[in-house]
Amino acid sequence: MVVIKTFKYRCYPTKEQKRLLAKHFGSKRFVYNYFLNERKSLYLESKETLNYYDNAKSLTALKKDEQYEWLNEINSQTLQAALRDLDTAYNRFFRKQARFPCFKAKHNNQLFRVPQFIKYENGELKIPKFKQPIKVNEDRPLTGKILFATLSKKPSGKYFVSITVETEHTPYAPTDKEVGVDLGIKDLVICSDGTKYSNIKTTNTNKKQLIYEQRQLSKKIKGSNSRWRQRVKVARVHERISNIRHNHLHQTSSSIVRENQTICMETLTVVNMMKNHCLAKAIADASWGELLRQIKYKSEWNERTFIQVDRFFPSSKTCNKCKYIKSDLTLKDREWVCPSCFVELDRDVNAAENILEQGLKIYNSVLGTKSESVAHRATLRKQNKQKREEAFSLEKSTSHETQESLALG
Repeated sequence: MVVIKTFKYRCYPTKEQKRLLAKHFGSKRFVYNYFLNERKSLYLESKETLNYYDNAKSLTALKKDEQYEWLNEINSQTLQAALRDLDTAYNRFFRKQARFPCFKAKHNNQLFRVPQFIKYENGELKIPKFKQPIKVNEDRPLTGKILFATLSKKPSGKYFVSITVETEHTPYAPTDKEVGVDLGIKDLVICSDGTKYSNIKTTNTNKKQLIYEQRQLSKKIKGSNSRWRQRVKVARVHERISNIRHNHLHQTSSSIVRENQTICMETLTVVNMMKNHCLAKAIADASWGELLRQIKYKSEWNERTFIQVDRFFPSSKTCNKCKYIKSDLTLKDREWVCPSCFVELDRDVNAAENILEQGLKIYNSVLGTKSESVAHRATLRKQNKQKREEAFSLEKSTSHETQESLALG
């Protein structure tokens, strides 16, 4: 199977390369903000809109201006990629898939994309405008055809390159297991077969260190070098928390996809769930949305069947034995006894079993609809063939009778 995969490596640029990288970060951010402001101003004045090609023409004229001639020091395709990102953000907003694009700030993650002319070999990255290759820590071999690369700088001061390639992927061996998956806070994942994956709660685990570093940051004078150094320390704690969380999510999702052939999950709306201020921090730390995304794309890569159940399906309140719905079930009720069949149920395992059953119903109904439609089309083809044969035989008999009548006349 051919898939699009991204390999992320840490970079170690020299001082000269860091200065050139900073120019690329700043120029890409400037172009994005400049044309975002131009689009907003034009629409407010004359209700007219611009597209990528309009901005690209304006960018060419802008680079000829003496005031902005420093843009010529930057890879031209990198600046065009910034316009592509702006146009994509606008289109997503008008399709109601995202919020209105905002201006880029230099205090967050800094990045720029190199669409073409990328060479990578022996731990060295060669890109346009850089005379010397950038040293890369190759912790795993890069395989496949390079499509594009993205260089980034984290708030902790570390540099990374993400190389997107088109490569072959060997799927996991097929199995015959089916599983329903319920996500939780006490346990991150609860499967219908009783398997549970723990929630490591990375923010709480590193809370003491994070509180200490943030308290030290609050004592520093704004604009001082000591505050800048302390800001980097806080950023490194946040980065460590994020790395531990993502590593755990990848291990969990890979284990679920590797061991099961059919995976049924709920359709979650994490944005709405985060509006519950009592659970928002715990939900954000668990990263349900990221886990769902990983299971989904890994299922596609490994030829697994991934089914999502409607979010309004009462999986936790329904008894998986007699289908009785306990409408007064609350979040604190981790175990409950069914008033109808008197079976003691584990809330999360019961929900996972109901999700599996509902998911299989959806899957079978879709297969049934497809098979019925195929059978219906086959029946229509057979009927049309019979009609054509009958029409042909009737036409043949009619022409024969006409010839006989002409001969007798």
